[in-house]
Amino acid sequence: MSTPRRGRRRLPPVQTGLHGRCPECGEGRLFKSLLSFQDSCAACGADFRDEDAGDGPAIFVIFIVGIFIVPMALAFQMLLGPPIIVTMLLWGTIIILASLWLLRLMRGVMFNIAWQRKAREVRLEDFKQ
Repeated sequence: MSTPRRGRRRLPPVQTGLHGRCPECGEGRLFKSLLSFQDSCAACGADFRDEDAGDGPAIFVIFIVGIFIVPMALAFQMLLGPPIIVTMLLWGTIIILASLWLLRLMRGVMFNIAWQRKAREVRLEDFKQ
């Protein structure tokens, strides 16, 4: 069973999420690599193992990239008319890098919002008595 959340003070989830910080204390690192979460906070000991950001961050990234970056790639191709391989290599790289960067930011924000609201994944054990 996970440790109870202390809830000393309410930290802004968007701010702590964008900075990749612990939602409980705002000091410890949230990520251990590019997209994977730490098991626990090194500063306050908050347990992150049962938490999940879900699919929400990926949906937001798809919308942001689709609305802003893809039209820029299309305009680049239509206005300048470079060979298609140049457009694909240049904008493919930009889209991949932007998506990874945005995904990390959005995972941090969604995780911290879920933490603050005490949301977690529902499991079969939750329904057994």
